[in-house]
Amino acid sequence: MRHTVKELVLDNGARGLLIDVPDASVMSFQISFRAGEFLVTEKKWETPHVMEHLLLGANKDFPRARDFQAEFEKNGAYSNASTSVNDVTYEAECADIEWQRILDCMVLAITQPLFLEDEFRAEMGNVREELSSRANNHFQRLNLSLREAYGFRATTYQNRLKLLKNVTVADTQEHYKSTHTTSNMRFIVAGKITPARRAQLKEVLGNMNLPKGRGRKMPPVYKPKGLRQPLYIPNNSVKNHYFYFDTFRDEKLSEPLRDALNLVDTTLTGTLYSRILGTARERGLVYGMSSGVGWGNDFTNWWFGAQVRPDNAQALFDIIINELKKVLAGDLTAEDINAAKQYSIGRFQRSAQTVSGLAYGYMSRYFYDDHIEDYNLIPDRIKAVTKKDIVEGANLLFEEGSWGLGVLGGRSGNNIEELHSQLSQLWQNN
Repeated sequence: MRHTVKELVLDNGARGLLIDVPDASVMSFQISFRAGEFLVTEKKWETPHVMEHLLLGANKDFPRARDFQAEFEKNGAYSNASTSVNDVTYEAECADIEWQRILDCMVLAITQPLFLEDEFRAEMGNVREELSSRANNHFQRLNLSLREAYGFRATTYQNRLKLLKNVTVADTQEHYKSTHTTSNMRFIVAGKITPARRAQLKEVLGNMNLPKGRGRKMPPVYKPKGLRQPLYIPNNSVKNHYFYFDTFRDEKLSEPLRDALNLVDTTLTGTLYSRILGTARERGLVYGMSSGVGWGNDFTNWWFGAQVRPDNAQALFDIIINELKKVLAGDLTAEDINAAKQYSIGRFQRSAQTVSGLAYGYMSRYFYDDHIEDYNLIPDRIKAVTKKDIVEGANLLFEEGSWGLGVLGGRSGNNIEELHSQLSQLWQNN
């Protein structure tokens, strides 16, 4: 989608991106604060989450949450909010003709919440239901347990349900006051950004009724540690093995090497004809599989995960090991690489076909470290990946021997040690 991006830095310390999409018929808003769970003790883990729920409730002009939501959504506008370890983010999308009204509603909710005791009690119930629903996801439980074991700031939904009772309405008010400052705020507005609208946005966002604060809060720095033994979560009601394994590098790799890893990751699990997933499906071993490349300021990781019947797990791991060894040895054809490039460019172009898709594309990186991704260069970056980059990046990820395997399932985990030993050969030559 044709667009241009400009950063807006305001006198109150807030800053954000204005993404001009000249032909857009909708406007998308993302307003974020570095206010996530890393800022509270484990006992008070749910404080940011409950606070986020309350901020879209009663406020100075609307005495009940339902009144505010009725006003917000009366012309079909959408609103939501989310809490992560790092950030609390409020979002909205609306028809172009009512963008000013919706922005005013967002600003009202963020700057004038009431934190009513009766709504607090109701939202505690809603949060409990939300956590209970997510606790049923075996992949999420395994992933969060592994992240906690690796040393990341994380805890499972099962534990969060136990911790929820520790949160008070006073906790949410205090967390709001300490985090919702303009210098701790980032935003993205995407849609038709005319010069007049840019001036209006600068006026509204630059004069929000919030204290300026003392600057942007910094996210935690992680040094992930590998696991000597597999992490096993027994669950006899589950017949399959849910598994993830990660390999770590104790540095953030360069952008070209991360691009190379993302590309080869596509060749392994990204499609039904990919080298791991495609081969496994041809042999009837697994229905689906996923993988991805992650990074922080001081680390890079590559992860793989699936659910598989215990009887098929060893054969699936053989395929994974065989294909990863080929990558490490540079056993990749030009056809493999070119096919991955073609697929990756097409997937990228599909992701940028809506206004909200563009906003999300810029959001994750900008909200993390203020970096402005140049979307127009991404296809060229994909095309520029070489076989040398792929082999170098892959070997760096397996060089340090920092890795871990996690499995959730039944049968008393009687083959988990064997799978761990089987997988370990990927790191033995480094």
